[in-house]
Amino acid sequence: MKKLVAEFIGTLWLVLGGCGSAVLAAGFPELGIGFVGVSLAFGLTVLTMAYAIGHISGCHLNPAVSIGLWIGGRFQAKELVPYILAQVLGGLAGAGILYMIVSGKAGFEIGGFAANGFGEHSPGGYSMTAALVTEVVMTFMFLIIILGATHSKAPKGMAGLTIGLGLTLIHLISIPVTNTSVNPARSTSQAIFAQGWAIEQLWLFWVAPIVGAILAGLVYKFISPEE
Repeated sequence: MKKLVAEFIGTLWLVLGGCGSAVLAAGFPELGIGFVGVSLAFGLTVLTMAYAIGHISGCHLNPAVSIGLWIGGRFQAKELVPYILAQVLGGLAGAGILYMIVSGKAGFEIGGFAANGFGEHSPGGYSMTAALVTEVVMTFMFLIIILGATHSKAPKGMAGLTIGLGLTLIHLISIPVTNTSVNPARSTSQAIFAQGWAIEQLWLFWVAPIVGAILAGLVYKFISPEE
């Protein structure tokens, strides 16, 4: 239960910090942080939680990460469903808090609410195929970074920083394409509030990250310095 509570809190912080920066700060007329600032915000949420709860739950914060770690032999199958439920619920709680904040402003409109999308809902107008490739590849690389940085032979104490910077880089690459998911819990949390097209396109942001994570788990088991 302690692990699940930690995952709930961590995913809540990921959504509130990352998506909150996009909804509240990115478009602010005078102090807008832009997509670079949003990328940093997502990386910082993972970095801070890695050191806050990593020793409790492993700080997955992401169903795709849990699945990739399971495929890579780093996580027990019996914990998979409880972790995913805790992550999705934590993401929804974070999105709920964000909604309560942003809806307190006069003239508030829900809009996209930092949801992920493709086609006309892609920030750069990228197609479904481009979005699918992007999400698979970015999640694949994210899991390779995680599996490598947390390996017993990796430099000690650097995993949180490495993973946080890795997620920042992933956002810098893929925000224009999909608004960056690589995390089904993050995508679900925003889609539930944005409704409409965000719900219709949510399938891709479950399928692609999970496929990328599975591929990464299999590849890292092959290249790992230990069986």
